[in-house]
Amino acid sequence: MGLRTRPTQRQRRVGVELRRLRDMGGMTAAEAGGLVDLSGAHLGHVESGRTPIPEDKLRTLLKAYGCHSKTYTEALIAWSAAPRGWWHKHRRDSSPGALDLAEMETMAASLKGFEPLHLPGLLQTPEYVGALIKGAFPESTESFLNRGIEFRLKRQEVLAGDEAAEYHVVIHEAAFQMRFVDATVMRRQIVHLIEVARLPHITLQVVPFQSGTLPVVGSPFVLFEAAADSLDTVYLEHDAGTVFLTDQQEATRYRHTFERLAALALPPVPDESERQSYSVRDSLSLLQHLLYVL
Repeated sequence: MGLRTRPTQRQRRVGVELRRLRDMGGMTAAEAGGLVDLSGAHLGHVESGRTPIPEDKLRTLLKAYGCHSKTYTEALIAWSAAPRGWWHKHRRDSSPGALDLAEMETMAASLKGFEPLHLPGLLQTPEYVGALIKGAFPESTESFLNRGIEFRLKRQEVLAGDEAAEYHVVIHEAAFQMRFVDATVMRRQIVHLIEVARLPHITLQVVPFQSGTLPVVGSPFVLFEAAADSLDTVYLEHDAGTVFLTDQQEATRYRHTFERLAALALPPVPDESERQSYSVRDSLSLLQHLLYVL
């Protein structure tokens, strides 16, 4: 089997974790590789995400490195053994960052995100997606547009089914005032948001303009929470591309930032099991107001 020319974020992360644990254990690549009949160079390729490692060898290394957490061990093994996903067929017309994003969404136990200017991709309607693509790529072909919509809608399947991930998103009111789409599309999009936000595994909050001072947040972000905390990952998106932060201090910082944003936001849209109180100023009442004024 040849070496991977472009390891995914998941594959690179498994390698980074193995290198971190080996360093903590005070072992060289040659010493660690010798424990599982691999050369130091081969283990180096594993640690760069360029080649996989069998489960039995991975378990042996984790034990040798002094990893005693069953939760972490099983989570890392699951990440290592994850099969190639549906997004692979989009590799020719999607950026590497978009492909990594789709894969990380499927690996996450839960997701927490903040959107200051756009509505979150996991909750966008086909019309909204299409309008964004046309605005960003005015010369795009119909085929390119359709593939982009298909890719975005396929990503949304992580929120469907009995084992759907928990998703908590905070959206700034400014995202509803941006004229990226026309009023008709935005109205349908808001109705869709209200409907999906009533599902028990989805929490949606809106930060109103009157919320006061926001935490310093330079871009939208998503915190992917793994089964093991030490695998939590932050995703940032900006004009220059996408960034995945794997340092746990950064993950903790963004978790605290998200908690502050959630505290500033209006109470979430109630789910179907909760009775709506029309006297409460919450995210649902603001969304209903936005529908009225559009």
